[in-house]
Amino acid sequence: MNNNTEIPYESLDPDTILAAIESVGLICDGNLHMLNSYENRVYQIGIEDSQPVIAKFYRPLRWTDDAILEEHQFAQELVDYEIPVVAPLMQNTATTLHHYHGFRFALFPRWGGRALELDSLEQLEWMGRFIGRLHAVGSCRPFQYRQQLDIKTFGFDAYRFIINHDFIPDYLQDNFCNIVESALQKIEYRFNLATPTRYIRLHGDIHAGNVLWRDTGPHIVDLDDCLMGPAIQDIWMLLSGDENQMTRQLEYILRGYREFHDFNNQELILIEALRTLRMLHYSAWIAKRWKDPAFPASFPWFNTPQYWQQQLQNLAEQVSLLDYIS
Repeated sequence: MNNNTEIPYESLDPDTILAAIESVGLICDGNLHMLNSYENRVYQIGIEDSQPVIAKFYRPLRWTDDAILEEHQFAQELVDYEIPVVAPLMQNTATTLHHYHGFRFALFPRWGGRALELDSLEQLEWMGRFIGRLHAVGSCRPFQYRQQLDIKTFGFDAYRFIINHDFIPDYLQDNFCNIVESALQKIEYRFNLATPTRYIRLHGDIHAGNVLWRDTGPHIVDLDDCLMGPAIQDIWMLLSGDENQMTRQLEYILRGYREFHDFNNQELILIEALRTLRMLHYSAWIAKRWKDPAFPASFPWFNTPQYWQQQLQNLAEQVSLLDYIS
């Protein structure tokens, strides 16, 4: 098992990648193309006399095998209900999760499509129907091994990691702590107002980059962040623009959503709370990966005084928004 958490993919070279694919009975034609992914390593692999496959090599030590298999099972469950997600292949074995030289990987079919148009109300209503169907399945049973999106996991845990690992410049630390602790207090208040909030299985990261649009509608390509959480988490990241535009977009999304699943309007007060938690979680996510050489190369602006000053400004704006409850 590869236990190097600082350089987790150091030994994942092309020969290892191709040998891993061939270990499950496929014959590679030598074509290997790396796809954009920070958390995992994802490649398009050419296969002799067949269509290319997409291989995802999971970041070592991030998830347990049980958690990864639960992601795969959720994807297959959605496919069984004819909800268009890209599910992993069971290639010549009895499992979708494969092991090779300390790495864990899964294979997926290659899917194409165009970008979701966030300014199209028709497409947003279609996305609402899609998410409603996904949540109708997701609400049938809970995850056992995936994490839960709440103020502890995405808020306090993220905050403590950033502070305990000395990422904040000394001259900003007091201000950062005051603003974050104020934000967390207000987030907790909003979650209490939304009680009882129902936690269901979610995609967890539905944004335009994770949606492929085809003539048959939207398809989801990545369930790597699936988790337990409130339904609004799979909706709010599709909103953009000013308040009037977002209100209009939300109206169309929920119009489609309610055709397939009930929606608790009380969850709307969680939007700014979830946005703030995402900001904290995102900073902590990069911080946790900072010793992986790929991250400083991909995020050169992170961990600079300018970055943390901008974060302070953004969080202060969120604190003001969290004070406002319509």
